[in-house]
Amino acid sequence: MFSRLSRPWAVVVSAVPVVGLIVTAVAAPLPFSVAQPGMTANVLGEDKGTPVITISGADVRETRGQLRMTTIEATGPDARVGLGDVLDGWWRTDQAVMPRDSVYPSGDNLKEIERYNTEQMRQSQDAATEAALSYLKLGDDDVKVTLELADVGGPSAGLLFSLGIVDKLDGDGSGGDLTGGRVIAGTGTIDPDGTVGPVGGVALKTQAARRDGATVFLVPKAECTDAKSDLPEGLRLIPVTTLKGAVESLVALEKGSGSVPSC
Repeated sequence: MFSRLSRPWAVVVSAVPVVGLIVTAVAAPLPFSVAQPGMTANVLGEDKGTPVITISGADVRETRGQLRMTTIEATGPDARVGLGDVLDGWWRTDQAVMPRDSVYPSGDNLKEIERYNTEQMRQSQDAATEAALSYLKLGDDDVKVTLELADVGGPSAGLLFSLGIVDKLDGDGSGGDLTGGRVIAGTGTIDPDGTVGPVGGVALKTQAARRDGATVFLVPKAECTDAKSDLPEGLRLIPVTTLKGAVESLVALEKGSGSVPSC
């Protein structure tokens, strides 16, 4: 019977279920989150009136410049994201459509997610402190570090926390600042041994960094391609794989000597 239909009718008839699927897709919530550039925070400064990094048991330097950790903001786990939102976010450079499970890996319960993100942040802070003190060859029995950053969860500030501790205790190692007075931003997880890991959302984080005055962005080397995809004008990428490498790159940039890697 279908083979006997003229071509126009065949198209119309076969299109009916497709139209139905499109209408259903438009109306149905989809398992995605829409993300955009979030807040940044200078780990060398204060957050809501409280120092982000507090150190006791060792002399602390006065620092210049900024080390800004970066974030993304995403629709909540219970938000209704439809096909129109996905299509709009897909084509915009200031938004990204991400699988909800990649943004909220612990489930749909808001309290459970908050607990998970809080625990991830705590573990990141512990690892950042251990990595920084190990790099400086200082024992955590003598030096106590407290890290405070409100309303931020997850592990992606680890690298910047470690760099902030190093800058406050040792700077560039010869009396100067790691930042060279610049606004440096970045992202990356960190392990206690100083290994830097990828985090996701770096293209949005570079936009947040540039918006808040950064001219240099430290990015996990594995995410160089993503970071370059929509790189804001005036922002220089420096790939990193370890805390030691990140410090050496910043010192070379500050002193204008030595090789500074690029993506």
